Amino acid sequence: MSTDKNEHDHSLRGILRSTSVMSLGTLASRALGFVRDIIFAHFFGTAAGADAFVVAFRLPNLFRDLVGEGAANSSFVPVMTEYKERKPEELAGFLNAILVWAFIVLCAITLACIVLAPLVVRLIAPGFAEEPGKLGMAVTLTRIMFPYLVLIGLTALFSAIQFAYGAFVMPAFGPCLLNIALIASTLAAVAWMKTPVYGLAWGVLAGGFLQLYFQWRTLAGHGVVFRWPLTLFHPGARQIGRLLLPRLVGSAVYQLNVFVDTICASLTAIVGAGGISAIYYANRIVLFPMGVFGVALAAATLPAFARHVVADDKEELRRTIVFALENIFFVMMPTTIFLCLLAEPLTRVVFQRGVFDAYSTTVTASVLFFFSLGLMGYGGVKILASAFHAMQDTRTPVKVALLCLVVNAALNLILMFPMKLSGIALASAIASLVNVGTLFMILERRLAGLKGAFGAYFARLFAAGIVMGALIWGLWHGLSGIPELARLFVAALLGGAGYLAAAFVFGLEQARQLVRKLIRLPS
Repeated sequence: MSTDKNEHDHSLRGILRSTSVMSLGTLASRALGFVRDIIFAHFFGTAAGADAFVVAFRLPNLFRDLVGEGAANSSFVPVMTEYKERKPEELAGFLNAILVWAFIVLCAITLACIVLAPLVVRLIAPGFAEEPGKLGMAVTLTRIMFPYLVLIGLTALFSAIQFAYGAFVMPAFGPCLLNIALIASTLAAVAWMKTPVYGLAWGVLAGGFLQLYFQWRTLAGHGVVFRWPLTLFHPGARQIGRLLLPRLVGSAVYQLNVFVDTICASLTAIVGAGGISAIYYANRIVLFPMGVFGVALAAATLPAFARHVVADDKEELRRTIVFALENIFFVMMPTTIFLCLLAEPLTRVVFQRGVFDAYSTTVTASVLFFFSLGLMGYGGVKILASAFHAMQDTRTPVKVALLCLVVNAALNLILMFPMKLSGIALASAIASLVNVGTLFMILERRLAGLKGAFGAYFARLFAAGIVMGALIWGLWHGLSGIPELARLFVAALLGGAGYLAAAFVFGLEQARQLVRKLIRLPS
């Protein structure tokens, strides 16, 4: 029993170490991303050029999740883990076959979308048809940027290989290169180009090349050498194909959710001007904590989940899932409270300068408030979907995602008229909570014992959140005489400290572990 506990504790410490590396890299990338977005907002605001770029950049990123990052992590990592643990002699042939297939598929999609760009843009942003200049700009930008899909898709595959080897540094810090390229291209384009937004598009391609090159160099350091495979129809490739088909459907459902939101946001007559840009800016803030911790934890736990599945250790799998969920909720609770209470001043401090005016701040902050209500749902879905994928079940998350697509679309149509952009954001938040709740109930039936771990946990978590909310509210209004940036810093610092203290008093293990590390108390 003692040996099992030591192994369990060692496994969880490994997950936290990997999460820390991913979080640091993501923090650096998100920080650079905020600099990028601040510069972008300064020069482009929520005007037509900003909307056109956001739509055009979104298209290759949507397909990236469809056949790149999402597919690589959910379908590839569990199968590669199986070959690495059980059939190491076949690993090289497996990897080479997968690489060739990935390149073929990514190139085919890229060429098709370049040719069909006018149709694709009209589908995702039908409101652009009323502004021919805006539509034409979005089409041109799409054609310039779509080869980014090939670059980032292969980058995602290289990152997934490193995850299976327990290497997280380059996958974590690689995205910084894209943000550096975009910052440089924005400043250069504004200085030297008549239509600067096209310079950003070339910056996207430069960032993609940089990421791919450095990921490839890192893989070579692990001894991974790519050669033309003896056969493209490797059994592992067929196995991934079987897992990938439902995963592709699931990604397509997710993209349909994004399409639904984008279509609704482009209907200026209903939701107001600048809707697409406002949703983009609000998403950038929401994705900061999600990327720094949520995505990082999901990436770190997927290989661990896969190892427990390969070992047929359901007890360890169950304990690791509970551990991951408790950690994600522990972080997302205070983040939700802070973003909801201070959405408008945060948006104003981060973005309001240049052509990003008071109107832009108002609409972006309203979207941010309602998006933030779904943070715990977004984070929980990342963890639970990874658990299903580790079990090589890519169908169940798809079925649940289809249900949530219907929920999101229906709520968009209901809420966008009375609430405008806020209704679109609220619909997404509600759909995410439905998603995490449904996945949790299904997983509870399969593993048993998950539900009992969370009743008392959530009661203590919400109690700590209430303490934090009251403290932030009092601090914000009590410090009205100092600049907003300083008020935000003080509210975040003291509010976070109050949350940690309350969580410690209420007996949350995450708080106790963190306090022990901070003041170096013995365990």
